[in-house]
Amino acid sequence: MAARADIEAVIWDFGGVFTSSPFEAFNRYEAERGLPKDLIRRVNATNHHDNAWALFERNEVDADRFDQLFLEESAALGHPVRGRDVLPLLSGAVRPRMVAALKACKQHFKVGCITNNVVSMHSPGQDEIQRAAGAMGEIMPLFDAIIESSKAGVRKPDPKIYLMMCELLAVKPEACVYLDDLGINCKPAAALGMTAIKVMDVDQTLADLAEATGLSFETEDAV
Repeated sequence: MAARADIEAVIWDFGGVFTSSPFEAFNRYEAERGLPKDLIRRVNATNHHDNAWALFERNEVDADRFDQLFLEESAALGHPVRGRDVLPLLSGAVRPRMVAALKACKQHFKVGCITNNVVSMHSPGQDEIQRAAGAMGEIMPLFDAIIESSKAGVRKPDPKIYLMMCELLAVKPEACVYLDDLGINCKPAAALGMTAIKVMDVDQTLADLAEATGLSFETEDAV
């Protein structure tokens, strides 16, 4: 298969794309403590532009304030959870096939990463926990451009952050493919003209990415 001539860049989310979804860790935490399933996701989805998570990812509050605000927000839903207990759940296991897909895309397109993160997590490729995962340290240097919400002061799904990446890569939105594990983050990318792929599992993602880029990727049996 030949790379599509109308595609110039592939832009990636990080957590839940190159690593297993933190939602899995959230659910394990909830089950272990007898909390309702998806409680943490509900906290994060409530007032999602200005809640504790949003403020922390834009670096507008520090870790102590996040801890307090998240506790207040979860308590308002009937189940108090400290923010400091949630942060360690963010690191996931590396998905080697997704890393291989990134390397394949880099041979034909510009590649960028837009990640919502917090200062205490550092850059996804430098975090102590993630570096301990082995292959993680090789991922971030592959990108031509990286935007971290905690450094940029803007976070997904604000359309500004996608346009910032387009400017860095010198491409138009309609010449981009965008991958994210959250539909709410895919919608503004699609509205700008990008080909948006919601990452649900690796097989589905690689099939959708192959269709969007014209490239072929290794099947599970070949890995």
